[in-house]
Amino acid sequence: MASPLADRLRPSTLDEVVGQPHLLGENAPLRRIIESENIPNMIFYGPSGVGKTTVARIIAAKTNKRLHKLNGTNASTSDIKAIVAELDTIIGYNGVLLYLDEIQYLNKRQQQSLLEYIEDGRITLIASTTENPYFYIYNAILSRSTVFEFKTVEPKETEKAVRRAFAVLSEETKERYQIEDQVYSIIASGCGGDVRKSLNTVELLTLSGEKKDGVRYITEEAARSLCQKSAMRYDRDGDEHYDIVSAFQKSMRGSDPDAAIHYLARLLEAGDLPSACRRLMVCACEDVGLAYPQIIPIVKAAVDAAMMVGLPEAQIPLADAVILVATSPKSNSGNEAIAAAMADLKKGKSGPVPRNLQNKHYDGEDQQNKGQHYLYPHAFPGRYVKQQYLPDALKGVQYYFPAQNKNEQAAAEYWKKIKEMYGKDPHK
Repeated sequence: MASPLADRLRPSTLDEVVGQPHLLGENAPLRRIIESENIPNMIFYGPSGVGKTTVARIIAAKTNKRLHKLNGTNASTSDIKAIVAELDTIIGYNGVLLYLDEIQYLNKRQQQSLLEYIEDGRITLIASTTENPYFYIYNAILSRSTVFEFKTVEPKETEKAVRRAFAVLSEETKERYQIEDQVYSIIASGCGGDVRKSLNTVELLTLSGEKKDGVRYITEEAARSLCQKSAMRYDRDGDEHYDIVSAFQKSMRGSDPDAAIHYLARLLEAGDLPSACRRLMVCACEDVGLAYPQIIPIVKAAVDAAMMVGLPEAQIPLADAVILVATSPKSNSGNEAIAAAMADLKKGKSGPVPRNLQNKHYDGEDQQNKGQHYLYPHAFPGRYVKQQYLPDALKGVQYYFPAQNKNEQAAAEYWKKIKEMYGKDPHK
């Protein structure tokens, strides 16, 4: 059985690898390291289908070390022990190059078992992962390795691989292809920067394309059909999830309705309605807040409507709410105030509630100053009276600072006038 097209077209030299110019371009750091043939322990981090395994194989071919390949999804401790056992034999004389794919699936103990050998150089580790290595890889491994981040491949680079794939398939099958103009760009942009996925799409198109008079017709419509939903990388438990929801909230906070709607669409296309609703509510409270406090019940109503009707109709109230949040004035003064108060509590700054605020209905024999002495603000002019509310240890501390927006400044000006008029100490 023939291997997949992506495997048959796998580059054998660095010049054949598409994308990753920041790592593999002329004088780029990873390229210079590979060309030196003095290979350190390395971790390749990035999405699937962008060349991590390909580059690791190219490196392996340039060394004289014994090559072992393991995949973290099915590797066991006994597999690692078998590799270690070779180190003292003639076949492991020059050391071992271990290519460990999906290292994040190895548990801590399995990763630790490699430490001694990668530290003294008997095992050179090249590991790849689609997850953030700083979260999923044991720190001692990280400290002995260099992390290189692989990026999503740009469409113009992916298109080179797509064109080559059609040419190779035509040669292999001895068929002529009639390819509509936009097919290359549709595949290149529609597969989300995943070169392997784009090559698989090419193979499917050549298998499914209509054949007439010895010519295989590859249409734009067929390319779009096979690429639908492919442009979006999304994993609810992985980095891409957190990247998208982060970009969603930051776009609303940054008052960019177009970007906010884009990321909302990506969340909804993936069916992640709960994340979209949660971040929308958080942003309304945290980032608009007191600049437009009425926005909170408005957004809550939109979220309730979205959850009630479900997808796809949920996109309508959510789009309205997202645009409202993005275009509203912004204030995080409430968030800053509670954060400062929480920080003081963690430092141990608190103390007893002032006597006048306590829920006391009687005085014990040990209480020298009988009576609660609470002053009821509504009983005073302006419905305000000066008295101590904070504990003694925090007397005079200010947590809330009004932001520069119409609502908060109006409230601040109102209370400034009230306190100037009625803020005298009633006990004096």
